[in-house]
Amino acid sequence: MLGPLKWQSSLIERYNQQGPRYTSYPTAVEFSEAFAPEHYLQALAKIKQQQTPLSLYVHVPFCASVCYYCGCNKIITKNRQKALPYLAAIEKEIQLVSKQLGCKPIVEQLHWGGGTPTFLTHEQTIQLFKLLEQHFQLADDFDGDYSIEIDPREADWPTMGLLRSLGFNRISLGIQDFNPTVQKAVNRLQSEAETEAIFEAARALMFKSINVDLIYGLPFQTTKSFLETLDKVVQLAPDRLSIFNYAHLPHRFKPQRRIKAENLPSAKEKLSILQHTIEHLQAAGYHYIGMDHFALPDDKLAIAQNKGELHRNFQGYTTHGHCSLIGLGVSSISQLGDNYCQNHTSVEDYIQSLEKHNQLPIKRGIQLNQDDLLRRSIIQQLICHFHVDLAKYCQPLNINWHSYFQDELTQLHPMASDGLVTIDDSKITITDSGRLLVRNICMVFDSYLAKNQPSNLFSKVI
Repeated sequence: MLGPLKWQSSLIERYNQQGPRYTSYPTAVEFSEAFAPEHYLQALAKIKQQQTPLSLYVHVPFCASVCYYCGCNKIITKNRQKALPYLAAIEKEIQLVSKQLGCKPIVEQLHWGGGTPTFLTHEQTIQLFKLLEQHFQLADDFDGDYSIEIDPREADWPTMGLLRSLGFNRISLGIQDFNPTVQKAVNRLQSEAETEAIFEAARALMFKSINVDLIYGLPFQTTKSFLETLDKVVQLAPDRLSIFNYAHLPHRFKPQRRIKAENLPSAKEKLSILQHTIEHLQAAGYHYIGMDHFALPDDKLAIAQNKGELHRNFQGYTTHGHCSLIGLGVSSISQLGDNYCQNHTSVEDYIQSLEKHNQLPIKRGIQLNQDDLLRRSIIQQLICHFHVDLAKYCQPLNINWHSYFQDELTQLHPMASDGLVTIDDSKITITDSGRLLVRNICMVFDSYLAKNQPSNLFSKVI
């Protein structure tokens, strides 16, 4: 079991630069349009041959209203019928993918994200879930993890009952902040009663796990106001919490232009919010998993981390790292062996690719080489377990770890002097003071950052 985090303000302020979140390595910035649908077909053929279990991600991009902080791929509409052409395209994609995989492959993990998946009508939800059951073999309720993102403003007891009856057994609940001033500033008015009702329904219906999303750094937030929200959330006792850092990037995300920069908390106040949040959650019994994520000690994520079995992919931290990830829907990303593949990010292009050209809607991707795979393993180990033995990963490849990573080890020495890591021969261990800065440490092993990519591609690490 990892110990509690140690907060050192001077180090955090000094190392708080922009960098990737490493839901993949290489990051999506490196994906190329030279990666075509035929490359995806080849990757699916390998998965069929290996018969690996699957993790499915389904992207539902519709929202009834826009949250100004949001950077997701979404469509804002109140007309539920506008989802019909999109659902028809997803049906076609499911058919094409399952055809390549042959007989029904086993699915151990399913996640519907968005947008707002509960935007769909009950009939549309049933249709989409039954379609997945028709083409894939979903593991039973005990072995399978089937989650869906919930907006309490778009769900009620009948909706929760429907989701549980279909087979969903985990939910991720968007809250962000209970403070009405903050909610008004980001155009997300959500009462505590609406949120509590979803918790009550989830518990009564025996959902296995509840995750809550909060965001710090939103307009008008203070340490005091955010801790008031946190107190209310802790009383609800979710199994997991995701405490996301709001990255104000209005040049990339148009809705964020509605947020005035002068209303955002200062850098100092933002760090104070995070520091007190960490202290608050640790005192309440939550363990810091890493990268904004906290979980109770009996949660699957915490157990997997203790066993050294935790993984990270485009869905965040996962206990299903042995599964091949297939993304369905606009902008979705698949991870198949040494391939990353992303669908078209435009809904129009996504639908046209499937309906007009009858081909899988791949926009771009990348096939990893030996160096990519080696560095991915190292970054994965660091970001999930906070330690790595370079020799363990280099020896099977007949690589001398010391000479291969000589430059990286040189870069790590100042971090070791600052107490962020310890280096013992080929073993690198991130300290309790360095775990919040794990992204910085992973960046040392990122060979693509040397290209001097524009810094505004990434958010700050804290």
